[in-house]
Amino acid sequence: MLFRIMSAALYGIEAFPVEVEVDITEGIPKFVLVGLPDAAIRESEQRVRSALKNCGFEFPRRKIIVNLAPADRRKEGSSFDLPISLGLLAFLNLIPKESLEKKVFLAELALDGRLKPVRGVLMVSLLTKKMNFEALIVPAANGPEGALVEGLKVYGLESLPRVIQLLRNQDSIKPCEVDLEAIIRQPLEEGDFSEVKGQFQVKRALEVAAAGSHNILLIGPPGAGKTMLARRLPSILPPMTWEEILEVTQVYSAAGLLRGRPAICSRPFRSPHHTITDAGLIGGGLFPRPGEISLAHHGVLFLDELPEFRRKVLEDLRQPLEDGQVVISRATISVSFPCSFMLVAAMNPCGLAFRGPLSSEDCPETEKRRYYSRLSSPLLDRIDIQVEVPAVKFSEYVCRTPAESSTEIRARVIKARKRQLVRFEGRAIYANAQMRPKEVRRFCRLTPEAERLLEAAMKKLGLSARGLDRILKVSRTIADLAEEEEIQLAHLSEAIQYRALDRF
Repeated sequence: MLFRIMSAALYGIEAFPVEVEVDITEGIPKFVLVGLPDAAIRESEQRVRSALKNCGFEFPRRKIIVNLAPADRRKEGSSFDLPISLGLLAFLNLIPKESLEKKVFLAELALDGRLKPVRGVLMVSLLTKKMNFEALIVPAANGPEGALVEGLKVYGLESLPRVIQLLRNQDSIKPCEVDLEAIIRQPLEEGDFSEVKGQFQVKRALEVAAAGSHNILLIGPPGAGKTMLARRLPSILPPMTWEEILEVTQVYSAAGLLRGRPAICSRPFRSPHHTITDAGLIGGGLFPRPGEISLAHHGVLFLDELPEFRRKVLEDLRQPLEDGQVVISRATISVSFPCSFMLVAAMNPCGLAFRGPLSSEDCPETEKRRYYSRLSSPLLDRIDIQVEVPAVKFSEYVCRTPAESSTEIRARVIKARKRQLVRFEGRAIYANAQMRPKEVRRFCRLTPEAERLLEAAMKKLGLSARGLDRILKVSRTIADLAEEEEIQLAHLSEAIQYRALDRF
């Protein structure tokens, strides 16, 4: 007897339908699983067998063939335990066969019959709605995540007996419900810029970076507050839109990092250690998983001690920084992950800074050149703002005058971002940093005085064409913060000051 149960599998951060065919016939008792399963799926026989036994059901002593269609696509994970067990239960007449139609099932089984959470439920929920199925049945821990998709019944259940109860009488259990507005209004647990002593110029640079979504490099001695400042950057970024929340949640769901949360509502802040591999940063694996740059999507990727990262790892960042996505190719698979993030990096003035609180002026030129040679010029060209972070003075440290809060800075950033949204309407550009050359030429108009200053800066600093574009983009953001339509001399002058390594 043949039973068909719909499930789904992940392909990067997309889901595709999988039909679980369970054929039970007379013959020598045997369990055969086909359809390019991975090791976790092949072990499902033992989980399903124990779960049925511990829930008081008999495992059929027949020849059982399970096919995961389409059979030519590889599948991974343990989420097919539930559909396989339901095929066996339908054979035992414990659930009506017709109750399995127009539903998608996804769950791992514990040995006592509990439904354990799985990855990718949000993407499966989106797929279920797209396929016009009537319901999605998932573990209770994944219920709120699946219910983010409106117009679809999502049932989050605790155990196999509860699934049987639902299939016998669908009205006996209510589908999951989530308050979308409450999710968006969740309080953010972030540090505040008012906690940072001094560093007014650096705070200004971070405000400019946030207003235009520019990459920024902080250069200063140990203890100057580089990490503290970077960790507070998300507190001045604009709140995420609902579309951004869904995109980020999809990435975290695919990586299995939601940890019981229905959605990721605050901008991500990822800070990998400098020993990270290129696969850990960019993404990879036999079944490619999102890397740190994708986990920082619509948020901040902070690389502390930038020169300590392996050169190949840093060079792998160049293309994702330009494209906002990364494509990971294997012999039989090619997966695209989104990675539109702000890069925030920090480094010491030179290698000698590890031996004491040296400032940039204290470093010998030879030591500077040796230390900076670990970073390639093409990578540094992609960092719009490079600012020095001086050591905090004692007078600033003991000052009791309250510093400007993140709320005040964020208000200005949001205002500048709104101007950019109006300017780039219909262009799939949401911030000045994303401008292409034609937008730079159109929207970065300079006054004659500013144009002469830019020419002088190019000659003196030896700027590349990409470096000039970066300066113009930052100037455009500074003008937006000043609510000016044309880039003035003061705006361009400030932007040039944010190219610390060009002056070196």
